[in-house]
Amino acid sequence: MDAAFAGVPARFRPTWQQALGHGLYVGGVMSVVGVAGGLLAAVAGLHWAAVPAPPSWVWLLLAVGPPLVAVPIGLLVGRRQAVVVDADGIRTVAPFTRVVEPWSRVVDLRAERRGGRTVVSVYLDTGASVQLCAPYSGEMFAADPQFELKVGALSHLWRSHRFGGVPC
Repeated sequence: MDAAFAGVPARFRPTWQQALGHGLYVGGVMSVVGVAGGLLAAVAGLHWAAVPAPPSWVWLLLAVGPPLVAVPIGLLVGRRQAVVVDADGIRTVAPFTRVVEPWSRVVDLRAERRGGRTVVSVYLDTGASVQLCAPYSGEMFAADPQFELKVGALSHLWRSHRFGGVPC
């Protein structure tokens, strides 16, 4: 991570396993919603309009379709999220947002347990905290074997900028 000292930003992003897990999670939620909505529509149609039950392939499509669509989207979107650390500060880059927190506003940076994950939180001089989208670690697909190294690198970069010693 010494590249940030030479003017090249350090970049942290979710691992491909974390992006895959996120896609599976979103796809699973979409499947549950799709099947539940289909069941409600089928029951309502049978009860009030005497519409025949949908064929079995519709249920298969509602159950399997969303994960098959969400996994590639999760991989693409998840790998585009990043935290870029450079001389200007900590920049969160996501497909639809870009937030920069300059080093002058960052008063603390620490790993914290939030739900089933350990995430990096940046505390600002206003008292607010910002949870970074990467790095993070958790169970199964959310595990990042290099999480401690990444947090150490982030902490080192923050301390170097906070207390001096970084060439511009």
